[in-house]
Amino acid sequence: MTLYVDGDAFPNLLKPILLRAIERLGLKTLVIANKKINIGKSSNITYMVVDQGADEADNKIVELLQEGDLVITADIPLASRTIEKQAHAIDHRGLEYTEDNIKECLAVRNLMQEIRDSGEITKGPSAFTQKDAQKFANSLNAFLQNCKM
Repeated sequence: MTLYVDGDAFPNLLKPILLRAIERLGLKTLVIANKKINIGKSSNITYMVVDQGADEADNKIVELLQEGDLVITADIPLASRTIEKQAHAIDHRGLEYTEDNIKECLAVRNLMQEIRDSGEITKGPSAFTQKDAQKFANSLNAFLQNCKM
């Protein structure tokens, strides 16, 4: 299994959590973004900077992704593309995207986008907290314990 990190907007609170998991398990990891992102030094991590553009990092992740790999992303369309390739996705707040929930997540995302596009002002996501980081850590650890590595 390869771990892919969608580095765009990756919360700083998650970097040490993720680095510990990568080191503990020797996870081959690719951090892909359209700017330099640093999670930490590890022989298990490869950093890849792609061209600027809305979906360049997402497209590179999907291009490299294999069945059974794990993607960490808050990007719901990327999570959907990941699920379509029979891979796994977890968001920054610990939600594991699955075939059972991805369509609903996409529908809500698209509805909110339509509302924003119509000029309505909506609240964005709540601020990322230590509690969110703990939920992520728990979800990541549970996933890694249950997968066959």
